[in-house]
Amino acid sequence: MSFKLLNSKFDIFIRILKHVCVCITELQKTQSFEHFTLSEKAMDYRILFMDEDQDRMYVGCKDHVLSMDINNISQTPLKIFWPASTSKVEECQMAGKDPTHGCGNFLRVIQPYNRTHLFICGSGAYSPVCAYVNRGRRPEEQVFQISSRAESGKGRCSFNPQVNTVSVMLNQELFSGMYIDFMGTDAAIFRSLTTRNAVRTDQHNSKWLSEPVFIDAHLIPDGSDPNDAKLYFFLRERLTDSSGNTKNIHAMVARVCPVSLCVFEYHVNFLLFTSSTIVFRENVFLLETDHPKGLLIFGVFTSTSSVFRGSAVCVYNMADILTVFNGPFAHREGPNFQWVAFQGRIPYPRPGTCPGGAFTPHTQSTKEFPDDVVTFVRNHPVMFNPIYPVGRKPLVVRTHADYKYTSIAVDQVTAADGHYQVLFLGTDKGTVQKVVVLPSNGSLDEDLILEELEVFKQSPITNLKISSKKQQLYVSSEHGVSQVSLHRCMAYGSACADCCLARDPYCAWDGLSCSRFYPTGKRRSRRQDIMHGNPLTQCRGFNLKAYRNAVEMTQYGVKNNTTFLECQPKSPQASVKWLIQRDNDRRKEVKLSDRVLSTNHGLLIRSVHSSDQGVYYCLATENGFKRTLAKIRLQILSEALVSALSNKHSPWGWAASLHPKALVSAFSPAETLAMHQYCKERKQMQSLQNIQNPMRGDLGKLKPLLDHRKSRNRRNHLQEE
Repeated sequence: MSFKLLNSKFDIFIRILKHVCVCITELQKTQSFEHFTLSEKAMDYRILFMDEDQDRMYVGCKDHVLSMDINNISQTPLKIFWPASTSKVEECQMAGKDPTHGCGNFLRVIQPYNRTHLFICGSGAYSPVCAYVNRGRRPEEQVFQISSRAESGKGRCSFNPQVNTVSVMLNQELFSGMYIDFMGTDAAIFRSLTTRNAVRTDQHNSKWLSEPVFIDAHLIPDGSDPNDAKLYFFLRERLTDSSGNTKNIHAMVARVCPVSLCVFEYHVNFLLFTSSTIVFRENVFLLETDHPKGLLIFGVFTSTSSVFRGSAVCVYNMADILTVFNGPFAHREGPNFQWVAFQGRIPYPRPGTCPGGAFTPHTQSTKEFPDDVVTFVRNHPVMFNPIYPVGRKPLVVRTHADYKYTSIAVDQVTAADGHYQVLFLGTDKGTVQKVVVLPSNGSLDEDLILEELEVFKQSPITNLKISSKKQQLYVSSEHGVSQVSLHRCMAYGSACADCCLARDPYCAWDGLSCSRFYPTGKRRSRRQDIMHGNPLTQCRGFNLKAYRNAVEMTQYGVKNNTTFLECQPKSPQASVKWLIQRDNDRRKEVKLSDRVLSTNHGLLIRSVHSSDQGVYYCLATENGFKRTLAKIRLQILSEALVSALSNKHSPWGWAASLHPKALVSAFSPAETLAMHQYCKERKQMQSLQNIQNPMRGDLGKLKPLLDHRKSRNRRNHLQEE
């Protein structure tokens, strides 16, 4: 809710005075985040590689490669300007491609080649190009420059920058999932930069790849022998049904043996969702556990339907994926050519076995495999059983929301009462939600949105990278890169109850404030209850009775104008109810209507009536805990005052042009008393303001400070309409 809703100049002025000191205090308390951008124009930033050992993060965008300090990305990064050639840009535009989002060199591959060099590739204005970058041995050397001639990026990077390219560098060999042609019809998993033969998947073979969109790729071990490790490609495909007509979207995973001379691929119908309206998004996240087979894979899904809007997060266990890969192969048979489990003889070594591994120690390459193995692989590239998420249900579901999830990062956090997975979810409206999932006895786990940060203004989040070592989250969009702390405990306020109700595993009440929780801490005063969030048991002795009450404040409304009574709970899970107490009457619940609206940030009263005058109580309830968040005495001023104000250019300069006696005589005795009370409060507010920030009454100096607030969350800011 912005100030523009208050179309009375006088009301604006009162609200500014009222919130000057509060805003300054909140600015000091709220931990802002760092932000970097090269230009106000959209340049499609992608965080492509993070090197925590060197404290560097490598970002690709249009015509640039950036090397950033992960401790503070706002520090001037090392930059390489690497545009497409003028001739390629002209050819791209002549071909009718988008001059802004297509005809540039959009960086899509940044991989570590060795200790001192990176291998990078860009779309090159629909003519992919690659090169080597010298980054030095140590960050303090400040070396960052292209150290080779440009070479063709075909088979390494997609021509179209809007088409995903995924890549992994293994032993100085590049494995890429991309489209290999200008028209974007030939998809492949390709191995290049190799002393061996360059290898790709079969061309135009829909049994292997059918209109894929590549999501991500990861090397995942399979047992103790490193030669058994496989490269997993996560993707989505459009597959025809048994009749050969309808193409449904299937979320898939394919794996290859990187040690082999030939690339063998095995598909499995990876996930719970298989339909024409549910889409596997551009992001998965792998969360390591203590056991290698306990690896967890988180995936984001969204709907493409114009009728149903929704997002979901599912989590899969690597052990379940391996079970399916070791299970039956799929086979088409019967008059309807339907998929069934293959019941015939499976050749040895079993397809999916890597040469030189634990089961084939004396085999050096797949060229040594019998012909029947190769034939079986080509005819049976799909596994029969699907992989279901843990619990056969989504972890998080959002339906009919005004946003969709675009990306995910996950952190495993140890709290006082157990271990919790904290999800950071990027949205298509530029926000990042911080979500904790709590186990429950119902059909779905309970998920709590701890906070929602507006990182970019209506610019979709493209990807997230998390550093548990640095306790930082890195966020990218078309317009820049931002850095956010994983824990922002000060945002939950300075009361024990608020800290407890927040249920943030990173935070605990330390006896004085809400601060970072350390599992090894031995202080007895640490109070934290993530599972239940019950302040009645956790905050005894911290003056809960006084905390439940609120100090009365006075606010002025102008008759027939709009006014807004602000009340925003610290926790998104709190429910709010408004009561009003008029003179000589008991408290009653406020009757909501088209004129009187309850919003997430307070009570909006359109066209104020005289009967709206009274004391308003904002009551919040969460986990059975009730408190009064705000107590506001609303005074209604007559239209005579409105007339006096509207004839002046400045909302606070009107008083200087009128003699005090003339001004007072225009109002009723009750209004005169209200004016005296207001002036007294204004003087007190200005005194407090000068103590906290010596602005000398110049409210104009406050505006740049408010405009440049870097951190806004649903607990602390007013939504604009």
